[in-house]
Amino acid sequence: MTRTIEIKPKQVMWLQVGALAGMQGAITLCWVIYNLYIPQLLVTIGFNKDFAVGVLIVENLIAVGLEPLMGGLSDNAKRWFVSRFYFVSAGVILSSALFIIIPAVVALLPLSEATRWIFLFVVVGWSFAMAIFRSPATALLGKYASKHDLPLAGSLLTLASGIISAFRPISTNFILSLGAVFSFATGSFVLLGAALMLRYVNPPEERVAEPVERSISEPLSVLFLILGTGFGVAWGSRLLIDVLGKLLKIALGTNNVDGMMFIVSLALAFAALPAGAFASKIGNRQAMVWGSCVISASLLLMLFFGANFILLLLTVGTFSLIMNGAVPFALSLFTPQRAGLGVGTYFAGAALGGSLLSVIFPQLAVIPLIPEAFIGALAFLMAGACVKATA
Repeated sequence: MTRTIEIKPKQVMWLQVGALAGMQGAITLCWVIYNLYIPQLLVTIGFNKDFAVGVLIVENLIAVGLEPLMGGLSDNAKRWFVSRFYFVSAGVILSSALFIIIPAVVALLPLSEATRWIFLFVVVGWSFAMAIFRSPATALLGKYASKHDLPLAGSLLTLASGIISAFRPISTNFILSLGAVFSFATGSFVLLGAALMLRYVNPPEERVAEPVERSISEPLSVLFLILGTGFGVAWGSRLLIDVLGKLLKIALGTNNVDGMMFIVSLALAFAALPAGAFASKIGNRQAMVWGSCVISASLLLMLFFGANFILLLLTVGTFSLIMNGAVPFALSLFTPQRAGLGVGTYFAGAALGGSLLSVIFPQLAVIPLIPEAFIGALAFLMAGACVKATA
């Protein structure tokens, strides 16, 4: 029998981490474009605009099953084919092709019942393809940095994703003005380019002969704790952003807080860099546990004192500790041979949380501020408790 040799770096492989951050940014860009256009495309093809919520729930449910499955299969692919990059390449090629086809179906095919079913098939297929490679690609972070430096290296991925997400509110009109075909084609080519760059800098791996070993199994309790962490982070982050928006509207006396939310979102993105360095210094689990406690308290304090600068600063810092530390936390609980399963389980928990949140609270804007803040605080405490329980 043979096994794959992976040399664990003593220092962060910044070139490779930067390429992986580019991949993360490309994935985020595709989802931004998709979420902006999908309600419009559904209406054009004859569906109700609210049908987009149902599509999102189905996509999240697909991710719940596929993320850990594909992560685990990519772990096995390392033994079969030397590298998990085969999963990344296949998933990127398939998702890029389907991403271009999504607007093409609406633009080129005549409106009919068959066209509607083809459109839904392509949309669900694209979500399936994205789930094929996200966990295997993200698991490469464990190859590019030592366990101690994972939060520091992961901060670049959080930064790339956060910057693109921050620009969404102020770039919506610009993206929509480009047209669906051009926007989707741009996202597709950016994703392909990011994958090619990552493939180019990804260090080679070699097979060496070794005696047959028993298969590695992970305790179910660890998997459930990672799932619970993803669930709590998904609920907490969604509710936190909505609570901040409502509090800023009260503080500024206006319903248009897009500019201020852009600044807050950009601050969250750049706060990942010091948060990663801090977590690497004191320990990622400890940083996440303390961060979840402090941000829960901050959420409740803002109900009494409003969104003042000190509480906003405290919220940004602690939220960055949680968001930036989540993937490194999942990676740290597994051997490098099972990294894909760990990351996939975390993403599955986040997808499950997103699905249930959309079902229970389809419109966050109508939730009263006080109970929403309390639920958000409890969600972060749940995530922190799951992290603490793995120690």
